[in-house]
Amino acid sequence: MSFCSANGYIQCRSLTRHLALSAISWSMGAGLTLWSLGLYINTEADRILRNLRKPGETGYKIPQGGMFKFVSGANFFGEIVEWTGYALTMGGALPGVTFALCTAFNIGPRAIAHHRWY
Repeated sequence: MSFCSANGYIQCRSLTRHLALSAISWSMGAGLTLWSLGLYINTEADRILRNLRKPGETGYKIPQGGMFKFVSGANFFGEIVEWTGYALTMGGALPGVTFALCTAFNIGPRAIAHHRWY
């Protein structure tokens, strides 16, 4: 919880006090596009995961469809893409890049572990 609070403060502070972002820069357009793609991948993967089992079913099922056709951790992949897009939208500013890297280094090993388990 303290990480989330500190990260939220740093991201907001950098966006409201220290960054002068242009709404028409290439990094803004590319970053928003990448963030939107990541958000779509992440929410679609979460929907697939939520609907794997019918009520009352037990056992484990391997997710199918969406980005799960290409990667075994589509939800993790989507989140990494989201935060990479956010960092690009911020023009490569240190707080955004740091958070994108921390996300990748935190979620990446979990995605690898899930893949090995499959």
